[in-house]
Amino acid sequence: MNAAVVRAFDAPPRYESFADPVAGDEELIVTVSAAGLHQIVKSLANGKHYGSTGTLPFVPGLDGVGRLEDGKRVFFASSRSPFGTFAERSVTARAMCFLVPDALDDVTVAAMMNPAMSSWAALTERIQFARGESVLVLGATGVAGQLAVQIAKRLGAKRVVAAGRDQRALDAVKRLGADSVISLNQDSKELVASYQREFAENKIDVVLDYLWGSPAERLLEGITQKGLLQDAGRVRYLQIGSVAGPTISLPAATLRSSGLALYGSGFGSVSMKRILESLQVFLKEAARKPFEMGIKAAPLRDVEALWDAAEPAVRVVFRP
Repeated sequence: MNAAVVRAFDAPPRYESFADPVAGDEELIVTVSAAGLHQIVKSLANGKHYGSTGTLPFVPGLDGVGRLEDGKRVFFASSRSPFGTFAERSVTARAMCFLVPDALDDVTVAAMMNPAMSSWAALTERIQFARGESVLVLGATGVAGQLAVQIAKRLGAKRVVAAGRDQRALDAVKRLGADSVISLNQDSKELVASYQREFAENKIDVVLDYLWGSPAERLLEGITQKGLLQDAGRVRYLQIGSVAGPTISLPAATLRSSGLALYGSGFGSVSMKRILESLQVFLKEAARKPFEMGIKAAPLRDVEALWDAAEPAVRVVFRP
């Protein structure tokens, strides 16, 4: 079959021939119609993600949309290595797929399900978000961040604050539901002061962090309370992505002087059963009222050219 194939961790995958998958017990063969180029797909392909097997060669691609042998159209959340979803056919566990509503097209579903998991499943399953709470999205100008703003609003957030660097994208997230924006282009002192004002005046309950690194350090500095008689409110901080850096420096005083509770959100933090149940609810919600996101559909043969050329606010979806 034709597929994108990773033969080296330091080079983009190439479009070439690869062995056809064969289904094992409780597995299904899927004829792939669309698969998204998500950040986790790139991290797995370059061997840097904690889920990487370190084994070459393999077909990249984590999830996708396609047809089963009986003609049913499904979303499938994972595939069995080395058969990823950037191929004409893939193989998945029977328990990892479910039907796609007729109201949604293949490309849209393939584009939004992975970034939706990072906020919808994180909010509903990881921290049991409650209607009326307020959310700050750190890294709100990318595809996942823009979707997170919309999801937080759809779930009943009282206030959503969007933080990011791209000013045009920050202007766009206001239209998507953000009540306030914070530019990360400010110098450190101004940025910390912006966070301090937001937390003091409007009470942020949840932080969705797609960046980590230095941007997270500045935000956590803004949470830190001064004085011995401060009454720090509880802040649930969800670490989701690390595009700005894999580590941070976390002073002990930040934890002792605030109501900060740190969580991680990713594969392993919540059971796959709960994630899949949550995503089915999200899919029904998206069918009822569509979410907005930038999507670029492209033929899989262009994978090498488009691998590193995607715009931050646009999700590339490959069609075999």
